Amino acid sequence: RESVMALAGIRVLEMAGLAPAPFAGMLLADFGADVIRIDRASAGKPVPQGADVLSGGKRSISLDLKNPEGVHVLKHMCKNADVIIDCFRPGVMDKLGVGPSQVKDINPRLVFAQLTGFGQGGISDVANAAGHDINYLATSGVLSLLREQGGRPQPPINLLGDFAGGGLMCAFGILLALIERERSGIGQVVDAAMVDGAAYLTSFIWKYIQQNMHDNNKAGGNLLDGGAPFYRTYECADGKFVSVGAIEPKFYAELIIGLDLEDDDLPSQFDRKNWHKLHDKFTKVFLSKNRDYWTDKFRGVDACVFPVLEINEAEEWPHNVARNTFRKLDAGSLNSASNFDPAPAPHLMRTPGLQHSRRCPSAGEHTVEILLESGFSRLAFPILSSKVIIQLCCTGIRCSLC
Repeated sequence: RESVMALAGIRVLEMAGLAPAPFAGMLLADFGADVIRIDRASAGKPVPQGADVLSGGKRSISLDLKNPEGVHVLKHMCKNADVIIDCFRPGVMDKLGVGPSQVKDINPRLVFAQLTGFGQGGISDVANAAGHDINYLATSGVLSLLREQGGRPQPPINLLGDFAGGGLMCAFGILLALIERERSGIGQVVDAAMVDGAAYLTSFIWKYIQQNMHDNNKAGGNLLDGGAPFYRTYECADGKFVSVGAIEPKFYAELIIGLDLEDDDLPSQFDRKNWHKLHDKFTKVFLSKNRDYWTDKFRGVDACVFPVLEINEAEEWPHNVARNTFRKLDAGSLNSASNFDPAPAPHLMRTPGLQHSRRCPSAGEHTVEILLESGFSRLAFPILSSKVIIQLCCTGIRCSLC
């Protein structure tokens, strides 16, 4: 099956990290790429299962890149690679001897993706500074959009910076570079900054602001940020919530009917000065019944009312089940709270993504087979291992040399 997957034949070297880079690698692996995670070799210590929970379907090799011979191994692997994902701060890979300019001569077709928070250029004090998702959202302007009226900015977990603006944009950039390579025959550097990616995601809102359709000085009081009474969530009698998105007048009319209200007794839908009155009225009505009551009442009605599902409910929602939106995890996969994972998206009709997640590899688990594929002699393994240039064995799972 892998022979017909969309990214079959693409080899990716992913420098071990957390969240955004592993997510970019996961996206590529789920659609058929051979993704090899480059883990760190630890002198005198077994390499444990990593904290990277997005490595299902990938392979792992452990290298000491502070040792010139370890760098030599990685450079040798670059000869047959299509992509390398660098998740370190700017300049780190260059200092190790495996930066873009240093591997270009080895493999001119290599796509070198550099995924950072603040990017490769700009002001050095910022570009080289430590940061996390919340900081990247803050400096892109995105975080200022995410708050209730009069409240403080509230980060949406780490979805927008790490994953949407970071990992997803990085994977998109990699695919663009691979497509362009078909014309030019050469690779290029992909400078994927989470600040840039998060900002780009808000292009629609920037246009709204420019057209005076969104006032960020009144964050939480606009059409799409919870200010409109017909575009927000409401608590129900059982403490659960429903989502309401009845923007268009025809959908709003169905909402009013479903709530057993009379439109003539209510302020106009787009009368912003009286939105608080509509909000109070809708709040009272939704609180009168349980969430499932409202779910059943609005089923099949174009009022844009749907339940706010908890994670464990989303995997069992009939529509999600029918579309295989979530997939049952293989035995041995790391998981405790749920037996399901989101399935690869989008759905490709001829060459879909993997339907079953393979377990996350232990660091260094595939060191031997990867070295053999790269042309190294098995006779060299004990020497490389004794110098901790490579690490052959892992904890709990026996590698192919054991």
